[in-house]
Amino acid sequence: MVHVVLTRLLAAVPTLLGVMVILFITLRLLPGDPTAAMLGGAEATPETIAALEAQFGLDRPVGEQFLMFMGDVLTLDLGTSYATRQPVGVMISQQIGHTLQLAGAAAVISAVAGIVLGSLAAIRRDGWLDAGIRVLSLVNTAMPSFWLGLLLIMAFAFGLGWFPATGTGSLAHLILPAVTLGLSAAGTVTRIVRNSVLEVLGENYVTALHAKGLRARTVVAVHVLRNAVIPTVTVVGIQLGALVAGSVIVETVFTRQGIGQTLVQAINGQDYPVIQGVVLVIAVIYVAINIVVDISYSAIDPRVRATVAR
Repeated sequence: MVHVVLTRLLAAVPTLLGVMVILFITLRLLPGDPTAAMLGGAEATPETIAALEAQFGLDRPVGEQFLMFMGDVLTLDLGTSYATRQPVGVMISQQIGHTLQLAGAAAVISAVAGIVLGSLAAIRRDGWLDAGIRVLSLVNTAMPSFWLGLLLIMAFAFGLGWFPATGTGSLAHLILPAVTLGLSAAGTVTRIVRNSVLEVLGENYVTALHAKGLRARTVVAVHVLRNAVIPTVTVVGIQLGALVAGSVIVETVFTRQGIGQTLVQAINGQDYPVIQGVVLVIAVIYVAINIVVDISYSAIDPRVRATVAR
């Protein structure tokens, strides 16, 4: 198991390095001047602009700026925000809890909805319920999360008045954003669970259990789902990382605090250190979740555990 963890950690290094290189180059190729964004449109003398560029290292060659960025990352220093003059690490630490709360709630909704709907579709294969669930899963996957969020706001915030449309704080503020993000990911889980349940239902041991006289509900609930849910762990785990990244859109739609909202504000203000820091943190979370999924997959599936042991 230790060997698996070390292998995954080593494999993550080039991934994160590639993210940093692509991000750094992309930001420098985008049009606009970060010093102009810092000045907020106010006129400034060339001396003032030069002083700002020197303060944040923008007057140095691009290669040297990248080496400085890499050096800061290796020392766990994400730099200082151009706009607020705060350490980027402090800004992210103040907001990341809201994003993880949203992503975690959305992952639970995605997993529960996907497992229930996928199981029902498999049990009622080729029936009207199966067809309806498959169409619904495709609609969920294809519908942009911002559009789904707007529909939920119109229906449950403005129409029925059950939940607040925007803001952060209570559980009521979390429900609509979590449902928006969770339902957008539930379609994929539904299809994976359906295929897994159908595959397990075709196994010989399931036929033997039915022949022994066990009720169909018991066979499905105790034996089939236990084996069919193993691939779902991987999907849900990977989606959790995607949900953290997807929170950028949902947090903007619901005006909710989090690193997604922080990233949008930084992009609008060309705040390079904040953009680099938030994207890097999202990438680290994504990689860390994948490592945890690999380990949990080995713990859940005896076949994988035996292979790792060998």
